[in-house]
Amino acid sequence: MEKRTKENPWMLKTPPGSSSYTMHVDTNKDGIEVIVCTVGATILHYDYRCINDLNQMLKDRGDWIALGSADEKKEPKPDTVEEWGRSSSNPIGGWYGLKKNFRGRFGMYLPPLLEELGLAEVEHNARNNRMRSK
Repeated sequence: MEKRTKENPWMLKTPPGSSSYTMHVDTNKDGIEVIVCTVGATILHYDYRCINDLNQMLKDRGDWIALGSADEKKEPKPDTVEEWGRSSSNPIGGWYGLKKNFRGRFGMYLPPLLEELGLAEVEHNARNNRMRSK
């Protein structure tokens, strides 16, 4: 899988198409590979392992799952990508988001990346979007 850099990031849009953002791969101060998501002036970090882990979850599920994006401080809706991205039952046992107070929105920003990588199909409605494995 191609790993984009800060100089050559993935150029993405949120599932509703209402906002543009970029993502690239970097290594954080702890030596962990991260996905850096830049939305305007806001920078979020997600554990790089989330790409393969989310892809595997979608394959295992075999059907559509709601995205359910939510900020870190909001409780995610059950049975959504957002809930899975912070669940103690996911492969890393918790949050894929790494930056305190910016760990949420997993269900908003990761699905378009998996779609761009050819791993998933994502709906692009104004609200209540879903995704599934390709």
